[in-house]
Amino acid sequence: MTAKKKNGAGSAKGQEEESSPKAAAGHKHERAASTDDVLKHPSTKRAKEIDSTENPNDELRQLMEKHDTDDNNNDDDNNDGDKVRNVLHWFRSKDLRVEDNRALHAAAEKAAQGKGGGGGGCLLACFLYSPEDLEWHGTSPARTDFMLEGLRIVQEQLADDLHVPLVFLTAEERGMKTDRVLEFIRDNDVSHVYANIEYEVDELRRDIDMFHQLDGHGVKLVLHHDQTVVGPGRLTTGAGGPMKVFTPYHKAWLAEVANEPELIDTLPAPRPNDKAVKNGGKTKKLFGSPLPGIPESKQYASDDEKNRLRELWPPGHAAGIKRLHDFLDAKVDTYSTNRSNPAADNASRMSAYFSSGMVSVREALDATRQRKGGGGGGSGKKGGSAVDFSQSGPGGGGVAAWVREIVFREFYRHMMVVLPHNSMNLPQNLKFDFVQWEDDEEGWRKWCEGKTGMPFVDAGMRQINHEAYMHNRLRMNTSSYLSRSLLIDYRRGERYFAEHLIDWDLCNNTQGWEPSYTVFNPVTQAEKNDPGGDYIRRWVPELRGVEGKAVFDPYNRLSRDEFDKLGYPAPHVDFKESKERCVQRYKQDMADADP
Repeated sequence: MTAKKKNGAGSAKGQEEESSPKAAAGHKHERAASTDDVLKHPSTKRAKEIDSTENPNDELRQLMEKHDTDDNNNDDDNNDGDKVRNVLHWFRSKDLRVEDNRALHAAAEKAAQGKGGGGGGCLLACFLYSPEDLEWHGTSPARTDFMLEGLRIVQEQLADDLHVPLVFLTAEERGMKTDRVLEFIRDNDVSHVYANIEYEVDELRRDIDMFHQLDGHGVKLVLHHDQTVVGPGRLTTGAGGPMKVFTPYHKAWLAEVANEPELIDTLPAPRPNDKAVKNGGKTKKLFGSPLPGIPESKQYASDDEKNRLRELWPPGHAAGIKRLHDFLDAKVDTYSTNRSNPAADNASRMSAYFSSGMVSVREALDATRQRKGGGGGGSGKKGGSAVDFSQSGPGGGGVAAWVREIVFREFYRHMMVVLPHNSMNLPQNLKFDFVQWEDDEEGWRKWCEGKTGMPFVDAGMRQINHEAYMHNRLRMNTSSYLSRSLLIDYRRGERYFAEHLIDWDLCNNTQGWEPSYTVFNPVTQAEKNDPGGDYIRRWVPELRGVEGKAVFDPYNRLSRDEFDKLGYPAPHVDFKESKERCVQRYKQDMADADP
């Protein structure tokens, strides 16, 4: 236990407000090393102000209501077709599909309404690409490539099937993003803009700004909830306040979907443009917009790596649906039994498709209902067979366990809206921001490389470095080891995951890295969840010849001579000592914390 404790210094006063890792300096926990950028954030006092009185979701909702846009994705502009010119769907990084895309479908309906009213407009689509955003958010090369290849597929599908052009707009500077969209709207005679809501603070503020900007140009912005089945903030406690605990939220979510089974109904294909749009006039030049280039820092290290990861994670809606059906046909029935065993490979591996929106959650749940009898007897309030995804439902424990993971995803978006500081590089429990973290650069390096001397942790880190993915059980264990056993600032690990995962998602990632008093024991966790040691042996080749339970803790279960021959590192810290240090540090630093 030789790591040096870091001293806090500085003041949060006068700090520029940012919701990204590149926020302004000044917080007492800021580091002097080059890794500082991942730790910067507003003060906890400022975070509480935003949560309580300046929640951007509240402001956006008020603007939507003011502009006659309802939160239930029911868009009807009351026979104003004569006012409709061209209609734009603005793709975001979380809705990269044509199928069951709420805003895209509504935009197509609006464009058709314009034709019926004599407006003669057509449907256009754009995607705003910001290289600086990729750096700002720490987007991994795998996720960057996955999204752009998915966009290429969407562009081809829109052009071939719907005669709709998808234009890539590039903002070289982050501050130019809305300007580029406004230019496109002006240059292409757009009267209506449709988009799906993103729930992070920066993105909510962007849409608030767009409402005001477009108002001044006589253009209507229509936003839809598309990422979730049950809209964030919709489920409340008996007292009317927002739910903040998962178990009652899960129960309420199941009841809501059972009562309104149409929540998981999917939409038909959007209406196509006339073929003439593709062959002549001003819109012809919009087709064939070239894919944006990838910054050098976001490119794969080699063609071998690119080909390997593209094979592991084939982009696009069709590939995602195939993976979904394979999971439902072959794995979901045993999911509740095997989901925590990484060697069983019983996970759906749908996370990358959900995080990019290549497959909608509604599609996943609707397929579950159809293939696994998710419908119960009786009917919901608004008609149709009720949906029962509970433990006692027709899908059984496997379906219930898998749907529960989807509900976690919904809950995380709900919490992002309830407590927007969650997306501002701060812990949900603001008292954890007062913990003084360790300056253990050797421990950090070993964690990144999968050489901590704890086999279960090292296996997880080697998996993420090779596959751009990590089993959820290992995400919990590796994050616990870094932030509790090593007492290294959890934000550094959170950023590392962003820079390596193909399925990175801010809502999921921040909640997964939320500091906690729970300290996972990597040895007992491995014995319980990888009982045969197969996962460890797969990812830690130094231990493939170790037999029995020694593989879980070779340093303490083999003789010194046997261990030394492995070429595997000794534990960086003693688990028992590090756990005690963590508990004492948390108690000491948080005792009088006043966020």
